Amino acid sequence: MTIDLAALPRDFLWGTATSAYQIEGAVAEDGRSPSIWDTFSHTPGRIAGDDHGDVACDHYHRWREDIALMRRLEVNAYRMSIAWPRVVPGGDGPVNPKGLDFYDRLIDGLLESGITPSVTLYHWDLPQILQDRGGWPERETAEHFAAYASAVAERLGDRVTYWATLNEPLCSAWIGHLEGRMAPGVTDLTAAVRASYHLLLGHGLAVQAIRAAAPRAKIGIVNNLSTVHAATDRPEDVAAARRMDGHINRWWLDPVHGRGFPADMREVYGVELPEKYEDLATIAAPLDWLGLNYYFPATVTDDPDGPAPHARSVRRDGVQRTGMDWEIDPGGIETLLLRLTDEYGARRLYVTENGSAYPDVVRPDGTVDDPERQAYLARHLAACTSAARQGAPLAGYFAWSLLDNFEWAYGYDKRFGLVHVDYRTQTRTIKGAGRRYAEIVRRQREGMARAD
Repeated sequence: MTIDLAALPRDFLWGTATSAYQIEGAVAEDGRSPSIWDTFSHTPGRIAGDDHGDVACDHYHRWREDIALMRRLEVNAYRMSIAWPRVVPGGDGPVNPKGLDFYDRLIDGLLESGITPSVTLYHWDLPQILQDRGGWPERETAEHFAAYASAVAERLGDRVTYWATLNEPLCSAWIGHLEGRMAPGVTDLTAAVRASYHLLLGHGLAVQAIRAAAPRAKIGIVNNLSTVHAATDRPEDVAAARRMDGHINRWWLDPVHGRGFPADMREVYGVELPEKYEDLATIAAPLDWLGLNYYFPATVTDDPDGPAPHARSVRRDGVQRTGMDWEIDPGGIETLLLRLTDEYGARRLYVTENGSAYPDVVRPDGTVDDPERQAYLARHLAACTSAARQGAPLAGYFAWSLLDNFEWAYGYDKRFGLVHVDYRTQTRTIKGAGRRYAEIVRRQREGMARAD
């Protein structure tokens, strides 16, 4: 496939992405309180290698160096997240000035370097104090999230245009509260469904809060979506694929588009939603854009005795996989971009995460060559431009990730970065994929210049 750069708009955002807990470190500095990921990662056996984010990439102290890396990658945008426990250590109540001061400096540094910040308000790091009071299964957490969003938007909204409320609420609800593989490590269907509801309610309340504090803000939500395929043409497997699509995709897309929570999935979960009058209208607050995080497709079979949604992913043989053992299917990102356009009427789309982990090797000369990651990047960008050519309103692409980082339950073993990080010395080295990405960005800009 060819990367059809001519299909992209002139103001296309070429970016990289990170999240606060994965890179910042400094978990006990300047008033930051523990998050659920501090607690979870310090619980023995939860994280590969018993790793944690106490230092991570030390971005809290090295952010100027990391901005310089972005300039070398030639990107014009950076997707970052704000750490709720750094800004509001008590979960609700007083704002911590030193916490906001850090993001103030970071935003100014990005803008001075010609890099557009795209801010995510929640990338999973709920203050532990709110978890102790019930966490996302409780309605008050959504209300506290809106207050936190208001405080951040009031401080940064004069310089930040692009805002995302939530990153991948599926992971927070299903993986954190149903499967227990992520913080807070709960395995309870009722808690998971309640958490999913209040996450989306918090999203809607935060949209209102941001618009009140920063009227010129462009607001969206970021979902991790997958194409879903039945393992066979048996009716049971076809029905299982429909349920999995509801679990992964429709449960998160339908409510924010005014369609309510899918009736078929309500029946599958069998959990009463904690609904109140006007909640659905709040959740469906108008958005300026949608964010797509895409990594892999899902092939499923019926699993009637398994947990909801009673569908089980199966491994397909003979397909390429990343170092995460995730199936590689660039066509999936094209399909999803077109689905968001055609089925949900998206007016503006961003690929907010897309990337691959491989076991990188540092050569004796200090360089890191990663041909598999370079191929993954090129193939997925080609699929993105193909979708744009077919009418998807694609306005930006953010590679995951800027840096190798703390990769949640996988610890530090899995490396997604365009930049290699030696965690012992904190030395940063741009990988071959980073150089390839810079070349693609440069080629688009040169093409626009020639067109002028």
